[in-house]
Amino acid sequence: MSDHDGADGGNMASITSELVSLHSEYYGKGPTRARSYMVSDTVVSILEGGFTTVEATLIAEGKSRAVHEVRRSFQSAMEERFRAVVENATGRKVIAYLSQTHTDPDLAVDLFVLDGATGETAIPGG
Repeated sequence: MSDHDGADGGNMASITSELVSLHSEYYGKGPTRARSYMVSDTVVSILEGGFTTVEATLIAEGKSRAVHEVRRSFQSAMEERFRAVVENATGRKVIAYLSQTHTDPDLAVDLFVLDGATGETAIPGG
C-alpha cells in the first residue's frame, strides 16, 4: 500500500502508515494507495482512492463542491493530529500544513513545511 522516498525511508513509511490509519479511523475508509516524500524542509503525502461511497455518489451526481467542503472541514479538525504524525516521525516542528483534495482522479495531497530547513538557499530580494 505504501511507497516512500527521502533521506529516511522508515520515517516516510511511518508517516504514510499513520496518515492512512487516521483517514481509515475517522472516515471509515482509508486510501487504497499512499506514499510520502521528504525534500529539504517539506514532507508531501499523496493519498489515493479514499472517497467513501457517499462522497463518490455525490461526485457522480455533480456535487463535488460539497465533498471538497466536507474534506476541508475534516482537514481543519484533524490538523493537529496530522501535524503530530509528521513531527513525531521527523523530530521537527511543522510550521505550515496545507491539504488539497482532487476528485478525478480520487486523491488528496497533504503538504507539511518543517522548521530548520537544511540546505536552504536564500533568494536575494525574496
